Amino acid sequence: MGSVYLKLQSHTSSDALTTNVVELLTTSVSISVSKTIPSFAVPLSGVATGESITAALDLGMAQKTISVQGVILDQQIKKTHEGATTNVIFTAHEIAQLIASGVDSTGFAKNQAFNELVVLIPSFVDSNYVQRTGVLSSTTIVSGDSRDEGTLVPFNFASRGSNNALDNLGVPAKISSFPDAQTDTGLTGFIRSFSCDMSSEAYELSFSLEFETAVIVP
Repeated sequence: MGSVYLKLQSHTSSDALTTNVVELLTTSVSISVSKTIPSFAVPLSGVATGESITAALDLGMAQKTISVQGVILDQQIKKTHEGATTNVIFTAHEIAQLIASGVDSTGFAKNQAFNELVVLIPSFVDSNYVQRTGVLSSTTIVSGDSRDEGTLVPFNFASRGSNNALDNLGVPAKISSFPDAQTDTGLTGFIRSFSCDMSSEAYELSFSLEFETAVIVP
């Protein structure tokens, strides 16, 4: 499983994946997209055609959720507070508490709330349909080709190409871009739920987290 990170709302582009983030040791990531399309059966449609017809109106609505399961271990956390940087080691229990308090907070508490989930996946093809550097063959899979030769990029729901180009043909004003680097934007939204199990005499904690993509206000 690739690396998974939670970014605090206080995270900036210069922080990369080392500051104002929590890395999650995951065992599985489940991605779900549920499309909402109003539909209705067309009256008498089966009389002339012998086949009933259902009409649907695609209004571009969908709910996207990501479920993450894994284990929390002791971890070094680097955070910024009012220009100062702290770099300290948290116990797994402290990290669980940190995430739980972040879920319980609001967007006004930028040093608490998490607003981005980064799930790094291997990629052979960049945002313009060009084979990434390091892949052995641009046209066929050759013995020895490896995902290690690709680039790790954040999973998101963007398509390749600029406005009205490539996979974005018919999309004049896209709001996100297909990633080309680890530090590109992943999934923005909020943590819908977080749970963890604290076992007697165990240093590690198993956890489950559900993240929902959204535009957050504030």
